[in-house]
Amino acid sequence: MRLDDEQESSNFEVQDGRGGGFGGGGGGMGGLGLLLPLIGSRFGCGGIVVVLIILAVMGVNPLSLLGGGGGVQQQAPQSAPAGSQDASKLTEIQHWSLKVLGSTERVWGQIFKEAGQTYQPTILSFYAQSGTSGCGAAQSAMGPFYCPNDQKVYLDTDFFTELRDRFGAPGDFAQAYVIAHEVGHHVQDLEGTLGQVNQQQRRVSEAQGNALQVKVELQADCYAGVWAKRTGLMEAGDLEEGMKAAQSIGDDTLQKSAGRRPVPESFTHGTSEQRMSWLRKGLDSGDPAQCDTFKGAL
Repeated sequence: MRLDDEQESSNFEVQDGRGGGFGGGGGGMGGLGLLLPLIGSRFGCGGIVVVLIILAVMGVNPLSLLGGGGGVQQQAPQSAPAGSQDASKLTEIQHWSLKVLGSTERVWGQIFKEAGQTYQPTILSFYAQSGTSGCGAAQSAMGPFYCPNDQKVYLDTDFFTELRDRFGAPGDFAQAYVIAHEVGHHVQDLEGTLGQVNQQQRRVSEAQGNALQVKVELQADCYAGVWAKRTGLMEAGDLEEGMKAAQSIGDDTLQKSAGRRPVPESFTHGTSEQRMSWLRKGLDSGDPAQCDTFKGAL
């Protein structure tokens, strides 16, 4: 992507690592009570499979924990307010990530303006290995995620290496797609979609809740495509990088890679084919109105 001239966003924070861990108190679930709200908000990686297996062993329905804090007390992240930190101390990949974030602010700001609304940007919270969020612990194994409780995107940039080496999805556009997908969740939050889905998931079965979650994730993929189309920054090869990334993190592909038979009822992000299809739809149209994955389901 041609990001050299793109302005970096100032909406960031850097956690210094002192706020990690699940915290204490709050009943037998420990930190898992706060971890689960993130299930509906992550880019998609193997870490979520581990969480679901743990909960299954414990006899807990993950959907019963969505949106709840469980009474667990979390230590606040050790970071200064967004916009007040010294950007000169950031790493090269963090600077690059903020250029991607800046481009999402430009694109979604214009889209919201066209609709007579004002876009409120998200904050990108950088952490290394572990940190904390408004939804609980932030752990590298969880992958990038969006927390609707504090409206922040959480990112350990080491995930980009994992995306390349573990998932076989190299390239700067693949990395940008990760950030744009999480910003897509922020847009859903601003639109009220995440809240509606959360409420409906509480009233339906686990399988039905998972199906709703798939729609959430596919719409975020489509929104990422809309962003990419409207940036005007795509170069030759970017489309292929994006399709490869979407293919590599489909639920069916991840379950097969883990040596498991794909179980559609357990999917929370969609198949590889679905993720590629909706990313492509956003890329082709550049129109968020074309990203209605729910079609009356809400």
